[in-house]
Amino acid sequence: MTVILLAIFAVTLIYLGVANRLSSYISVLAVQGVILFGVAFIELIEINWVNLVFILLETIVFKTIAIPYFLKYIIERNKITRDSEPFLPDFISIVIVTAIIIASFLLSNAIEDPHLGKIFFVASLSALFTGLYIIVTRRKIITHVMGFLVIENGVFVLSLAVGNEMPMLVNIGILLDIFASVFLLGIFANKIGDIMKEQDVEQLSNLKD
Repeated sequence: MTVILLAIFAVTLIYLGVANRLSSYISVLAVQGVILFGVAFIELIEINWVNLVFILLETIVFKTIAIPYFLKYIIERNKITRDSEPFLPDFISIVIVTAIIIASFLLSNAIEDPHLGKIFFVASLSALFTGLYIIVTRRKIITHVMGFLVIENGVFVLSLAVGNEMPMLVNIGILLDIFASVFLLGIFANKIGDIMKEQDVEQLSNLKD
């Protein structure tokens, strides 16, 4: 079941590579939160129930509900109505994201480590580079925030591979990471919206010291 969920997670990465509407990004991030909730429930069922509940609430509350709602609030507050405006055509994006997933799979097979959960490694590495790809190829600052959150989801997937051995360390690290990234990036996006009419990264070149 974990393999199926992480395969669906990889499909959402391909969809993110070609999505143009900001609402689509928010929806996919919410779907990824549900997927990570299922993976966490399956993989960490043997740990202490307090830690398990903490991780499950972390995924379903923060990743599935709070973060998408917060991003929607930023979009509505700054009146961002246009699409994400990628630099590359959709077909090229599909090819690149698919190549990222295939390369991650090949890399995981090349690593001979019995302790390495290959499916987790593939999903996490794919999310990492897909998030970086979104950041590089999208114009809007808010889309860069979403790309960073995709990277966060990749880190979360990788942490699930060691969750049974270090549950509380994973809990604290992930929660603080999510809180700091969303809080700081949210403030950044709101402040930019207060002083700039456009939300494109190209407008940052106009800022002076």
